Amino acid sequence: MTRRMVRALPALLFSLCLACGSTTEDPPTPGGEACERFAFPLSDTPSASHVSSCSSTGCGNGENPPNSGMHCTTWLSCRSFTTEQPRCSWLHNLEHGHAVFLYNCPEEGGCPDEVAKLEAARAIAAQGSNGVRRALVAPDAQLPKRFAALLWRRTYLMDSVDPEALECLLALQDKEAPEPELGCSP
Repeated sequence: MTRRMVRALPALLFSLCLACGSTTEDPPTPGGEACERFAFPLSDTPSASHVSSCSSTGCGNGENPPNSGMHCTTWLSCRSFTTEQPRCSWLHNLEHGHAVFLYNCPEEGGCPDEVAKLEAARAIAAQGSNGVRRALVAPDAQLPKRFAALLWRRTYLMDSVDPEALECLLALQDKEAPEPELGCSP
C-alpha cells in the first residue's frame, strides 16, 4: 500500500461511516447524518378541514405550493399524472400521509430525465396496506421553482431533482400528517 493510499484511507472510512447512517432514531432518516444537510422545515399548522368544492380558492395554507390547510373531500389516486391536478385534491393526499411530487417543465420536450427521478422517488414511498405506494407525481405550472416534493406541512423546492433529498424527505412521511398511513388507490 502506498503512502498516498494510507493518507486517503481515513477519509474513505469516514465517508463510508456516513453512508452507514446514524444510530439515533429521532429523526429517522435514511443515510442518517447525511440527511441533516437538507432543510425540511415545518410550516404553521392551519386547519385541515374540508371545503365544499375542489375548485375552491380557499384551499391551502397560502404557500406556493400549499402543503397543508383546507382541502376538498376527494383525493387523487397514487400514480403519475401527465396533466395538472387540483391542488385542493392533492392536499387531501398530503393529509393522509401521502407524498406529492410536482414539476413545472414548460419548455419544449419537457424534462423527462428529471421527471424520471421523481418517479423513482415515488417508487420508494411508503406502501399502503394494499401494496400501493402512497405518492403521486403531477405537473403544476404555478410552482416557483421547477420541482417540488411535499409532505403534510413540509415542502422541498428544487431547480433540479436531488434523489438523495427526496429519499431523506420520504423518511419523514406520515410524521406530521393528521391522518397518517392511509392507503391509496392505484
